[in-house]
Amino acid sequence: MNLTQITSALQDIFNEPLEDGELRKIVFWVDRDQEFIEDIQQFTLEDVKIETLTENNQFYMKYLLEEEDPTSNYLIYTNLDLEIEHNWLADTVLYSKTFYADRISLILNDLRMDSSLRPVIKKYEKFFNNKERYRKFQAFQMDSYNEEMIEIAIMSVFCNLKTPDFEEVLKTVLMDTLEDENNKYLTQMEKFFDIDAFWKYAAEYYGYERETKSLKTLFIHLAVTAFSHSVKEEYLADIKDYIAVRNRTNALVFIDHWMHHKADYVVFNDYIELVEREIQLPQILLSIPIDEFKQAEIFPYIDKTIIMYIANSLLEKLEDFEEYIKLIKLRRAKHFYERFAAVYEALYYTVKMHEFYKEYSLGIPTGQAIDMFNAYQTKYHVMDTYYRKFYVAYDQENNELLKKLKEQVEYLYTHWYMGELSAHWTQAVKSEMTEQWSLPGVLNQQKFYSSIIAPHIYKGERVFVIISDALRYEIGVELAERLNAETIGICEIQSMLGVIPSVTKLGMAALLPHKTIDINESGQVLVNGQVSSGLEHRKSILEGVTEDSIAIYYQDILNMNKAGRRETFKGKKLIYIYHDTIDAVGDKATTEIYTFDAAEKAVNQLYDLVKIIRDDLSGTNIYITADHGFLYQREPLQESDKIIKEPMEMIEAKSRYILSKEKKEVSGQTCIDLSSVIRNELQFFVYVPNGTIRNRNQGSGINFVHGGASLQEIVVPLLIFKNKRAGQKGVKSISKVDIRLTSTMRRITNSIFHLSFFQTEKVEEKMNPRTVIIYMADEEGNILSNEERVIGDRTSDDPAERTFKLQFALKSLPYDRNKTYYLIIKDMETGIMTEKIPFSINLGIVSDFDF
Repeated sequence: MNLTQITSALQDIFNEPLEDGELRKIVFWVDRDQEFIEDIQQFTLEDVKIETLTENNQFYMKYLLEEEDPTSNYLIYTNLDLEIEHNWLADTVLYSKTFYADRISLILNDLRMDSSLRPVIKKYEKFFNNKERYRKFQAFQMDSYNEEMIEIAIMSVFCNLKTPDFEEVLKTVLMDTLEDENNKYLTQMEKFFDIDAFWKYAAEYYGYERETKSLKTLFIHLAVTAFSHSVKEEYLADIKDYIAVRNRTNALVFIDHWMHHKADYVVFNDYIELVEREIQLPQILLSIPIDEFKQAEIFPYIDKTIIMYIANSLLEKLEDFEEYIKLIKLRRAKHFYERFAAVYEALYYTVKMHEFYKEYSLGIPTGQAIDMFNAYQTKYHVMDTYYRKFYVAYDQENNELLKKLKEQVEYLYTHWYMGELSAHWTQAVKSEMTEQWSLPGVLNQQKFYSSIIAPHIYKGERVFVIISDALRYEIGVELAERLNAETIGICEIQSMLGVIPSVTKLGMAALLPHKTIDINESGQVLVNGQVSSGLEHRKSILEGVTEDSIAIYYQDILNMNKAGRRETFKGKKLIYIYHDTIDAVGDKATTEIYTFDAAEKAVNQLYDLVKIIRDDLSGTNIYITADHGFLYQREPLQESDKIIKEPMEMIEAKSRYILSKEKKEVSGQTCIDLSSVIRNELQFFVYVPNGTIRNRNQGSGINFVHGGASLQEIVVPLLIFKNKRAGQKGVKSISKVDIRLTSTMRRITNSIFHLSFFQTEKVEEKMNPRTVIIYMADEEGNILSNEERVIGDRTSDDPAERTFKLQFALKSLPYDRNKTYYLIIKDMETGIMTEKIPFSINLGIVSDFDF
């Protein structure tokens, strides 16, 4: 410290405003080493008198300051120890200021630290001698200091933190590497700090007390201690040495915060698998019942164990399906669910298929055609959805466990469900529908325009028709549910009896306005005598009804901007939009394996298309339908699944139908007269293989097929979407369920405590799920506990089934019983706080064992 710095520092002291009761400034400059004894003679300060205090003039100095000149500002330079007991000026020193000219004193003065902390600053002088480190320490702007605060602040500087926080220090150190010798932060601490202080706080805050210390064992200690909150310690005898004896909740909160950090979790995930191997977690979990650790989430192997438990239970034909579903839903709120989401999804739909099988364990009943048609659209179609969703998940995570489940899935779907359903339906068709392709009370697809669309046109209303190639009924149900949940509009779903053969050229023709539909000798489909294939032909047919019409591909609409769309559809009353995502993929041998992925994509595209029509084009009347459905199975077909085409005069022959002028009995085939479908002047008959059998055919794929008479092919969805605006009579706004605290207690007395929460509404149309994160925080927003996640998506009417009981653990801190703390409930999607509930915390002596 040079003389210029000293002059400036002293002048600043004298320039400070007088405090209450203070009449002037007296400063004792203590220079024990007499570094500036020669400079003091020439030393000057503005409006300050300067004197030198020695052993021989103490009484004079006392007289000067107290009697002779009690009003002037004085700087008293001395090399004496003013803190000795026998000192004439002891009382004067008490009400004056003492200034030291060494580096340590400057730091104490600059940071406004009490002189009692001089030994601490002296100990870490090497740290403070670096200007950049000192600047960062100073930037913390701490209001007060003690030894712990200084040491944590120093470590926080090494870790480049914005505020001093040992939890963040520890995480930053561990994030670098668990190898002590290569850890850059430990290396810095060893050079410019005291590494023992780091380990001291690891023990003090997290109960890490080992003779031989290392970052690796520290992380294992933290992870295992956190794990011990979810599992009784009697099951953890083999790893009890890693469980903290004190401050156990701090370890849980530390691991929880790191695990749920939006970026840092990646390193945590890598480290935690190392711990699994070190402690041989798979062996430990073998001896613990599932119920004992199903709430735990520290280790990914917990999810693996639960997945194997459910899968093996299914393989062993254990029918505790409700419990399996609860387990899967429980795990959704856990950290590692996302890693195993596809496997859990596949498991979930496998369980649902088993539930369906159990419900119809006596067999899918036979019945009249109309009864089976209605049963399919109200009940049976879910099996097609479960099968489809299983494979969507399976294709994301194709592992050995899912391959075993796949065998069950194929048995349940292909062999049992499709076998029984198609056999019974074929029997009903043979009995009732070969001469007249119709069902009482069911709209025929070829009546779509005249019955559904024409009334709008007659009234001068604008109507949008979306035709999605191969949009199977069960996929239409999924789309309708989504539109009802996520839009203000109302979407109803009905069904139509699709034409036979269930092929694009005939199904598309049936949906157009027409007086007659026919098939010529070449197999072409004619509408009112005109060729109906292709966009231009269909546009011409629509314009024959009204000039204010348009036929357009979905992709063309997608490629337009809002202004382009408005211009294209300006003045148009009848709009037909053609969408082809499912059939384009499924109808090719090379891509049919991606059929179910295409179905997922199609639902998203159609949902977005409805929003475009609603928002950009102000459309209010929107109909979504299909030309036909499809059959698809993933399992390769056996030779017994194919039949040889019997010789006959064929107009057209495909995997699922033969078009012919001949009428005769054909083994394995059902012959249907087309007179009720087309004008049929040429007397055509269609032969469809019984059940799900395919004709031996060259060319296109054989797993994805349509053209036949199965329910999956001919139950055609009809979605009626009415756009509504908020505020209209009878229109419900879209909202989310609320998650509310139901516990009446607002005073926390234990470091581990439980709270109950309630999903206030059931999830239904317009009332959507909400996922929240819940934790305790102080007035400044600092998180004080673990964070719990609640997925509020329950659909039950029973309030008990919409209740959640959660466990929280507080950090081991000195809580002020007179302060207010808050339970925070935050929407995870929006980040918006939905509730902030005041609590008081009175732990007394903090103990994990209070609970």
